[in-house]
Amino acid sequence: MTLSSPLKLVFPALALLASFLAFEAPAALADAPEKRTLSLSATGTVKTTPDKVDITTGVTAEGQTARDALDKNTEAMSKVVAGLKEAGIDPKDIQTTNFSVSPIYEQKKQGQAAFITGYRVTNQVHITVRDTEKLGEILDTVVRLGANQIGSIEFGVSEPEELKDEARKQAMRNAIADAELYAETAGVELGPVLTITEEDGGFIPRYAEAAAPMAMDKAVPIEAGTTTVQVRLRVTWELR
Repeated sequence: MTLSSPLKLVFPALALLASFLAFEAPAALADAPEKRTLSLSATGTVKTTPDKVDITTGVTAEGQTARDALDKNTEAMSKVVAGLKEAGIDPKDIQTTNFSVSPIYEQKKQGQAAFITGYRVTNQVHITVRDTEKLGEILDTVVRLGANQIGSIEFGVSEPEELKDEARKQAMRNAIADAELYAETAGVELGPVLTITEEDGGFIPRYAEAAAPMAMDKAVPIEAGTTTVQVRLRVTWELR
């Protein structure tokens, strides 16, 4: 019985101490001054000459039967693909992206049920041209061999990561310059960087609309121009 008396005194004391700490900690945190910060976004942009071109081309053929349309399409498309390989396009840079067979309907009179008059077969391939100077020649080749569809032309860069790194450096330099200007004007000093976040950006391809296939000639005028790689950052500093 005599051993239990000190324990009866210890537990209430511990409970009182815990209660005191629970109220003391939030009060201490509430007294801490909130950090002043400056947050800015900046963009870095690098322009370069494209070293590849992506295009979509293909053949659409029609016939009275699906078999007839398919045979016509296959004959023309086989010539197009063979011509691309002969022009130096690597087989791995030629990929089928669409193949479809669909009926052709005709409605002679209003209110009359439409009926099938034939079939249409479409076969499209995506091509990557690694030598941009050959683009005009390749466009002429595919049209001459039977392609009657050419999609938009996309100029790009094979390995954009090195350019993205340069754009990142430029974006950071721009952010620092802007932050120093704001801090000086506001009469404060920049403290340590708290966060750096890379926002939307990256490679911005350049597009060019292809000429209509029937208008193609051997001297197809295509200019590569420049391609842009862009990075956007948001940086937050502590202010002193």
